[in-house]
Amino acid sequence: QVQLVESGGGLVQPGGSLRLSCAASGFIFSSYAMSWYRQAPGKERELVATITSAGGSTNYADSVKGRFTISRDNAKNTVYLQMNSLKPEDTAVYYCNVVIWYYDYWGQGIQVTVSS
Repeated sequence: QVQLVESGGGLVQPGGSLRLSCAASGFIFSSYAMSWYRQAPGKERELVATITSAGGSTNYADSVKGRFTISRDNAKNTVYLQMNSLKPEDTAVYYCNVVIWYYDYWGQGIQVTVSS
């Protein structure tokens, strides 16, 4: 079955960096686009970044452009989110996502807290 397992979250000071990882299994990873979403307390889940199956194209929310970078290693079945210049408003639970046959699969989510 499809499994997505996030890691790398935690507490970081404003201006700091974190790298999230999402290890995928149960499907042909190299055939699917992958995305990162986030959900802050009291807010709706929002799309942060997407990368195509081969990694040749990426898209970002305006709020993270220039600060976050999505990448993938198809040999390791892993997608990454490098987050630089973090702001308190980046505090949220971050989720890895894949859509297979119109069905959304989600990881369990990982907390990122940006605070001094």
